Amino acid sequence: MNRELMEALDVLEKEKNISKDTLLEAIEQSLIQACKNHFGKADNVHVSINPETCDFSVYADRTVAEYVEDPVMEISLAEAQKINANVEIGDVVKVEIHSKEFGRIATQNAKNVILQKIREEERKVLYDQYYGIEKEVVTGIVQRVMGKNVSINLGKADAVLSENEQVRGETFKPTERIKVYILEVKDTSKGPRILVSRTHPGLVKRLFESEVAEVKDGTVEIKSIAREAGSRTKIAVWSNDPDVDPVGACVGMNGARVGAIVNELRGEKIDIINWDENPAVLIENALSPAKVIAVMADPDEKTALVVVPDYQLSLAIGKEGQNARLAARLTGFKIDIKSESQAKETGDFYDYDEEADSHEVKEKGSEAETQEVQTEEVQEEPSVSAENEEA
Repeated sequence: MNRELMEALDVLEKEKNISKDTLLEAIEQSLIQACKNHFGKADNVHVSINPETCDFSVYADRTVAEYVEDPVMEISLAEAQKINANVEIGDVVKVEIHSKEFGRIATQNAKNVILQKIREEERKVLYDQYYGIEKEVVTGIVQRVMGKNVSINLGKADAVLSENEQVRGETFKPTERIKVYILEVKDTSKGPRILVSRTHPGLVKRLFESEVAEVKDGTVEIKSIAREAGSRTKIAVWSNDPDVDPVGACVGMNGARVGAIVNELRGEKIDIINWDENPAVLIENALSPAKVIAVMADPDEKTALVVVPDYQLSLAIGKEGQNARLAARLTGFKIDIKSESQAKETGDFYDYDEEADSHEVKEKGSEAETQEVQTEEVQEEPSVSAENEEA
């Protein structure tokens, strides 16, 4: 049993997370490479390794020849009979090769082959590990600021938070712990290149999944997210259980759940609304906190006209159009918002209730006039009859 080799493989397997079979394969390749460097070629060389004991042997297939022209591929009959007395000319015998006989250069090359294989496997293990959590949120430690980019340590690898994926106004200090969204993992010759984001809407979704148990177990679904990082996010939620209020579940008692997410996003405002299959209802909810009078949605054209009270127009549009813009992204509709007065002037909106009230007032006025006329007539009749009596 090769105890030293076995212990070395166990340590590498534990520290580098590289399987023992892969390491044994690397040793086999290194021995073949050493033979090639030592003898000039190794087409007839075979390596046998016992994975249980880590004992290995190297041997070459050589043809028994009467006259040896190529000592690497052939062996004389006298030499072959020392190995097996029954061999004859033309037979193939296995000749053991002792690795201790290899020269310094061959040994060094064999060592380099093993080290190269270990580095390749280490990169592959790291790539597979982080590729498996792509589109997830992880906690990292700020390492250093590299120009406009930030290096984030994720444990076994460093990630890059580029300028485009940073929230405007956010600053980071070395050793600070932050949550980031793994945007993409690329395999390179120097190891995995991990790109992370603080602006992606997926960051908000994953934070809700980690903070809200109902979202994590699928009771509450996040149907749509619209985000302007660092400022405001709108999120539409739906409950698969009629007894569970999706908005309430996401907000939490006294706003504890959404508050924790807002703190992680450094004060970014979050609007949580109810999802609805009816586009008009969904658009009305999406424009919250503004009040809506009417929504005329065209599902085929994905357009909608929204009428709001005159005093609610600025609230519906939002600062620099943010509320309307986020509502459009959330619902997927192109939304045109008009005040009640504007909609009436352009003929886009007709208030039936107001017309009905006006019509009712007119009818009441007509009835009152009729009653007054009738009263006057009734008052005139007695006087006429009195005149007749006098006559």
